[in-house]
Amino acid sequence: MKKLIRRIKRLFQRIFKTFASNSQQTSPLIISRPLHTSISIPSVSPRWESGLVLVCSQCANEQLGSTASEDLENWLKSRLKFEGLWGEFRVVSTSCLGVCPKSGITVVFVSNGSGGNSPCLIVNPHSDRELLYSYIKQNKK
Repeated sequence: MKKLIRRIKRLFQRIFKTFASNSQQTSPLIISRPLHTSISIPSVSPRWESGLVLVCSQCANEQLGSTASEDLENWLKSRLKFEGLWGEFRVVSTSCLGVCPKSGITVVFVSNGSGGNSPCLIVNPHSDRELLYSYIKQNKK
């Protein structure tokens, strides 16, 4: 029984060593960014270069019907793809952003050039589509 326990212990040690050595090697997309502690968290270079558009899915459920934010999101995606900007911008549905407007959908536009100041917009999913798209396009890198 003692031999079996020692074998298992050695096996676990080899597994942990292998895991530790593999975790030291990072892929070309992963860059370790040191924090204020001795722990480092891998970060990834995103595919979107000019910005990320977050569309709240909860606003539409409350006010305008369950498909309004989904329709806006799909319209933006289609428009960006049509204009060849889909790789530079990304449109993502998100849960509640905590703004909860009485009418409209909350949209947050995060861009590399925003310096941490990401505008939070209240958008009518039908009448403000073109205006929102123009705003996104103006912030092209």
